[in-house]
Amino acid sequence: MKTAFSTKNITAFIAVTLVAGSITFGVTKGRSFFREHRPNKLAAYSNTRPSLVLWAWERPTDLTFIDPGQTAVAFLARTIHLRGDEVVTRPRLQPLKLPERVTVVAVARVESDATKKPRLSNEQESKLVASITEMASLANVSGIQIDFDATKSERSFYREVIIGVRRRLPERIGLSITALASWCMDDDWLSDLPIDEAVPMLFRMATDGKQIANRLDDGGDFTSPLCRQSYGVSTDEPRQTLSSSRRLYVFSPDPWTESSVHSIMELRK
Repeated sequence: MKTAFSTKNITAFIAVTLVAGSITFGVTKGRSFFREHRPNKLAAYSNTRPSLVLWAWERPTDLTFIDPGQTAVAFLARTIHLRGDEVVTRPRLQPLKLPERVTVVAVARVESDATKKPRLSNEQESKLVASITEMASLANVSGIQIDFDATKSERSFYREVIIGVRRRLPERIGLSITALASWCMDDDWLSDLPIDEAVPMLFRMATDGKQIANRLDDGGDFTSPLCRQSYGVSTDEPRQTLSSSRRLYVFSPDPWTESSVHSIMELRK
């Protein structure tokens, strides 16, 4: 029997609401709490998941052929737009078919409106936290991943969102974020965040991409410890010098096929 995440499943899930807590915790207290608890949780999160994770973005996707013991799936569950005072959530509308017992990570893509800049208010923060944490109620989800290319002016807001999400998630749910490669290098602002991993995105990189790639090719590593557990790559921008001991998240601009997944598995050997 196959497990399928269809449009009907996702739509029903969106109806679930969570009541946000009324107590606001300060940044300093939040940092202290998560510093104490991160090491054990980090190890558990890393050891219980396959070393290959396929990103399944917004298109009809059938991954029933994968081996759940070797491959996990991080699927785009919702896209959240920050616009003025608004938080506009768009659920996944395309069907996703998965095998039973597969490890599933629900991804929230967060985007700031370019024309109507978000105010980044406390109310907007609370709404965004609620929208992200709702995904933990989706069947079979073992982790949440936030994909937000926050600018420097948005980092303080993003930090508070991450702290709020972690406090509201059940202990069994892991929390990761995607990270611009520069965040993992000398622009490190991630190290004290209450997350289980930051996935450095090694594709579609900005102007400093070549410099970062050269540093990795020369045997260098990321500055932030949270970035030293995994890589994020794309099938159309292959990289040859990555450590095989780290988890590999893979994006494909084309639909996943049994052949394309097999090719990745062969390269990992």
